[in-house]
Amino acid sequence: MSFRTTDVDYIEDVSPGSGALPPRAWYASSDATSLSLNGSWRLRVSPTADAEDDSFAEEGYDAGDWAEVTVPGHWVLQGDGAFGKPVYTNHLYPFPVDPPHVPTENPTGDHLRVFDLPDDWPALDEGGAVLRFDGVESCARVWLNGTDIGEFKGSRLAHEFAVGHLLKPSGNVLAVRVHQWSAGSYLEDQDQWWLPGIFRDVTLLHRPAGGVLDFFVHADYDHVTGEGTLRVDSDVDGRVLVPALDIDVATGAPVTVPVEPWSAETPKLYDGELVTEGERVPLRIGFRTVVLEDGLIKVNGRPILFKGVNRHEWHPRTGRALDLATMREDVLLMKRHNLNAVRTSHYPPHPAFLDLCDEYGLWVIDECDLETHGFTEQDWRDNPVDDDRWTPALLDRAARMVERDKNHPSIVFWSLGNEAGTGRGLTAMAEWIHSRDTSRLVHYEGDWNCRDTDVYSRMYASHAEVEAIGKELDGGTLKRRGLPFIQCEYGHAMGNGPGGIADYQELFEKYDRIQGGFIWEWIDHGIEHAELGYAYGGDFGEELHDGNFVCDGLIFPDRTPSPGLAEYKKVIEPVRIEGDGADGTVRVTNRYDFADLSALAFVWSYQVDGATVESGSLSVPALKPGESADVKLPEPPAHQGPAETGWTVRATLAADTAWGERGHEVAWGQFPGAVRVLPSVAATDGPVRDGRTITLGPAAFDARTGTLTSIGGVSVEGLRLDVWRAPTDNDEGTDWVSGVQYSVLWRTLGLHRMRHRLDAVELTDDTLTVRTRVAPAAREVGLATVYRWTSDGSRLKLTVSVAPEGEWKVPLPRLGVRLGLAEAEAVTWFGGGPGEAYPDTRAASRIGLWTSTVDDLQTPYLRPQENGARGDVRWARLGGLRIEGDPEFAFSARRWTNEQLEAASHLTDLKAGDTVWVNLDHGQNGVGSQSCGPGPLPRHQLTAAPAEFSFVFSTDK
Repeated sequence: MSFRTTDVDYIEDVSPGSGALPPRAWYASSDATSLSLNGSWRLRVSPTADAEDDSFAEEGYDAGDWAEVTVPGHWVLQGDGAFGKPVYTNHLYPFPVDPPHVPTENPTGDHLRVFDLPDDWPALDEGGAVLRFDGVESCARVWLNGTDIGEFKGSRLAHEFAVGHLLKPSGNVLAVRVHQWSAGSYLEDQDQWWLPGIFRDVTLLHRPAGGVLDFFVHADYDHVTGEGTLRVDSDVDGRVLVPALDIDVATGAPVTVPVEPWSAETPKLYDGELVTEGERVPLRIGFRTVVLEDGLIKVNGRPILFKGVNRHEWHPRTGRALDLATMREDVLLMKRHNLNAVRTSHYPPHPAFLDLCDEYGLWVIDECDLETHGFTEQDWRDNPVDDDRWTPALLDRAARMVERDKNHPSIVFWSLGNEAGTGRGLTAMAEWIHSRDTSRLVHYEGDWNCRDTDVYSRMYASHAEVEAIGKELDGGTLKRRGLPFIQCEYGHAMGNGPGGIADYQELFEKYDRIQGGFIWEWIDHGIEHAELGYAYGGDFGEELHDGNFVCDGLIFPDRTPSPGLAEYKKVIEPVRIEGDGADGTVRVTNRYDFADLSALAFVWSYQVDGATVESGSLSVPALKPGESADVKLPEPPAHQGPAETGWTVRATLAADTAWGERGHEVAWGQFPGAVRVLPSVAATDGPVRDGRTITLGPAAFDARTGTLTSIGGVSVEGLRLDVWRAPTDNDEGTDWVSGVQYSVLWRTLGLHRMRHRLDAVELTDDTLTVRTRVAPAAREVGLATVYRWTSDGSRLKLTVSVAPEGEWKVPLPRLGVRLGLAEAEAVTWFGGGPGEAYPDTRAASRIGLWTSTVDDLQTPYLRPQENGARGDVRWARLGGLRIEGDPEFAFSARRWTNEQLEAASHLTDLKAGDTVWVNLDHGQNGVGSQSCGPGPLPRHQLTAAPAEFSFVFSTDK
């Protein structure tokens, strides 16, 4: 037997490959045997594609000295770096752009697996067998028992090979050569890690004689009659059985019966079977109809509103190799946070994920494994999607997506891909998909003229532009103006943020044409690292990389929800609860598209100074979608003395569901009763100078500088005005609208190195006044800052007055005071919580009485930055002090300074010191979404303007 030793031309061939069977639906058989080939494989990694010959594919080859790796898996995430390292780029190709050529330095992994057929495997002359690869990056060549059976590209797509004639009962040798770079890499420039390997399942499937080949389940729903029409087209004749519907019909024959429809809110699935002469295949059938009608996306006769997220497949240890439990965890988290849609950015997911979307209920935009973003660097010259030579590969990718996934009711859109420009190849893909499947719509964001698409889709359009689109004032082609609009990406969830999503949701709900959007994205793509905690771009010595831009998810790598996910859950909650504590009425509005409110139970609670004193159930009608009802609250409970009061009404699951337990909170609303009594300190004590010390009530000050040193025996360090924050990822980004980069503006102005000049320390009968000027070096702008201290003998009041001087052209990062406490552990506060809140990320902040520790106040963004501020705080206790604000304030407390926070690159860089640094903020600038998109809206910006605010300090006894 001879082997080619230098034939690697297929790597740079623009064709999709050779030898693979035509794509077909992905399904499991009831009675056809299968053998998983996942598990331990032998691996040899070579630096180039032709470094080793093909003799390893021969039977009897001794690979005993090769390494062992796990399949599914990426070889660069195994072996502690022995097999190479991950590479992260957002859109730049990590190799010269010279299509279809790739570098000679092309890491190549030879994989070997020897296997025996199980005892229950049918006789080799009974039917056939196929070998299926569900995902290999980026190009693979396959041998079985010494025979070259083909090669393929299309990393996140299934490929099958007929191998029945090659099998033997035992000692089968499966050899797979995987190349990191190939012509296919030019079509897979998605924003993610480049990770070679066999990262999805490898399976051997017996195909019985007369068994099922391919089939297409058509299950339409007529919302007028309440009937569903089922027709299953099959390559092999057989019968379709659906016992619950009394269906027993031949394949290809339609049957119409009354059914319950499938939707993301009510994901009704009917169990059925496709039965041919040689096989029975289970079916899970969801009846639903997707149409473009009246300029709107309608499902089952109703317009839908996407409350979605973009989802890359990711696990911090195994990369894109996900197990079923992890996929289920993702879906359950999505459902529990009110999401109803997923865009599978930017490739078809593992098919098991789509099964979960069918089962639990999520609308899906299924996206093709196509992105050529790097060609934007050369104005899209030589872009493969506009080069006819590449069109067969594009059509192959479209077909492999559609054919594999066509029987999932959760899929409502096919997406041509992402950020690939425009061209003839995309048009060919759209035409093929439209002709193959008329039951779904076609999406592609890059087609702004909507030549090939059924929806006008954009990324990161500003609030103003979204509103113009909603008002149909956006211009464009006549076709585009008649189409619905979605934001396929918005709210870039990188670091602290995204800000402004509540403002977006208001627009989505205001204008019918705007049918929602998809936050970018689901999970931070940090890689577990022994020294750094989680690694991101550049941590593996990449020549080109995009830093922590790969960490932009609503959940952290360990799948802990971020504050951004809590905010999004609140913003998109499907029940609107609004009220007025003065008249005791609450208005409940059903924001579902299909479901009524019968599955929810409503509970009221009454708070006095943040503490719940009484609660009870609230009777709310089973409102239909869009309906509202005014519901009377009970009489407020009696309480002693003046206090701030308020109501909270919660909507919870009335019974266990597939995705949540009884009592799970779906939505909530708060509204005030009696307003807060602002703190008042009668200035009865006066300041007294005694040598180097000034005393005022319980406090001591440095007589020379007027600096506070202690309150009631509690040491206080460095209290002074603070305007700086450790820039967030959004501060570091560039606003897509204005071109502003706040961190650059702030640093250029010098706000990170403000100087404090003491002008005067003044003592009167009842006031200690310290006059200062706070300003950056080399600039004429400044902040005239006056600290006025008074006391009633036991409490100490600070009033801070700030007056800008000069021409301020930028907003301030923050405005407040900072102080250090020698020790602090437990923290209690009355205000917004339990999580952080900023001016444009405060929807999820609930007024109450909260407790935490200093360490738990921190939000572990992978790149350290401003975090952890609690907003709308009336008072807080920590470190032996009670601090009350007039007006409400925000506070944060951490064991490092803002400067140390800013200097850190990873969480492991932060070392706890002996001082707890506390910020008491009158205001902060909004966080926006300009790590990729627009910055904070003007109303969320902290302009430099005259301000006055007060704090009352007392010892916490």
